[in-house]
Amino acid sequence: MGYHDPNVGSYPSSTPSSSFGISDTYSYSSLFSSFGSASTAGSQCSSRFGPSRSRSSHCPQSSALITFGSSASSSSSSTSTSLRATALESLASMTKLSIDSGDLDVVAKYGATGLITDATTNPLFVSQAGSRGDARYESMVEEAITYAKEKSCNLEGCEDPVGAVNLAIDRLAVNLGAELTRLVPGVVSTEVDIRLSYDTEGSVDRARRIVSMYEEKGVPKDRILIKLAGTWEGIQAARVLEREGIKCNITLVFGFLQAAAAAQAGAYLISPFPGRILDWHKSKSGRSGYEPAADPGVVAVRRMYSYFRKYGHDTVCMPASWRPSRGPEVEGSEVDEILALAGVDEMTIPPPLLEKLNSMEDYEVERVCDAEADAATCLDPDFPLTEETFAQYWETDVCSQDKLKEGIDAFTKETEKLAQIIVDRF
Repeated sequence: MGYHDPNVGSYPSSTPSSSFGISDTYSYSSLFSSFGSASTAGSQCSSRFGPSRSRSSHCPQSSALITFGSSASSSSSSTSTSLRATALESLASMTKLSIDSGDLDVVAKYGATGLITDATTNPLFVSQAGSRGDARYESMVEEAITYAKEKSCNLEGCEDPVGAVNLAIDRLAVNLGAELTRLVPGVVSTEVDIRLSYDTEGSVDRARRIVSMYEEKGVPKDRILIKLAGTWEGIQAARVLEREGIKCNITLVFGFLQAAAAAQAGAYLISPFPGRILDWHKSKSGRSGYEPAADPGVVAVRRMYSYFRKYGHDTVCMPASWRPSRGPEVEGSEVDEILALAGVDEMTIPPPLLEKLNSMEDYEVERVCDAEADAATCLDPDFPLTEETFAQYWETDVCSQDKLKEGIDAFTKETEKLAQIIVDRF
């Protein structure tokens, strides 16, 4: 039984200031107590931000069981709240869903169900598009290279070869993203070059260029989320871009500190990775698994969500990267974290887990995350973060340090792999 990607940073008692409410227990008792008081799946989707919130108010409604291969049901009359609904339909009635894939055929299939609103890409997907061999992806690569040559080169060559390759990489990401906007009704996340994760100005410039290229293709900026790594520099780039009306997705979020900084910067959305947080804790504790409610990744995401809702931050909480809380040997555990976070603003889920949820027929998902109930459990003060205080707290968060570096390194390798593909074909 597989699990899919992708954390809970440890904030020891030696945290520089207790006023920020950080501890390595993550207020477990208060968070767990909310599980019993959270409303059920019957709650209205619009309540995720409470009655006065609107940033994530859309929630797709399904009218029938989805038919995908062997998981199909002959029923065509069930609704998302009936006992004949699949877990996927039931989940979609309370949490906005994004598909974590760059495969156009797969995105089209799920997009047609009406249950998937958004799509998410990353350097891995773009790298795969650059090397897949499919004629549709080949045309994207060729167009990106031609575009970069026309913009950056002449008959005598390219004055800035590295810049030309980087332009082609951005253009390829836009080509893929533009296709995805035709397959889902909502937004598509496109990542700024991960190698700029510690460069605020460079990230802002590249983000503006990406948005401009989308607009050249007729895709308005309100259909795009710019993905930036959850470094201090990436979060400050989001602060600048959000003021310009460019919505941002802060990714590679593994701890409360990153989430709070992103919310205070006005980021549209964060992508915390509960699965990778779980990986880190299992590696340090030697445990083989946790009950889903006690999964450190689940607890971390609920802490972020409750902080957003208590203090009225508009930032959407969209977890990604999933693992089996109870361990891969337990039947059905691959969707443990997803079900333990049902009701959160949004989730991005890879196709194999969407398929698993769709195969769970006659399944009513219970709402766990609830805006009002979770806000009431938040014990964290809304302590304003500066670069200095962020750096102090960051030094105590070993999990986030480890997993952020790991994530940036992995995506850097994929970006450099793609750069080589571009160079070889330039």
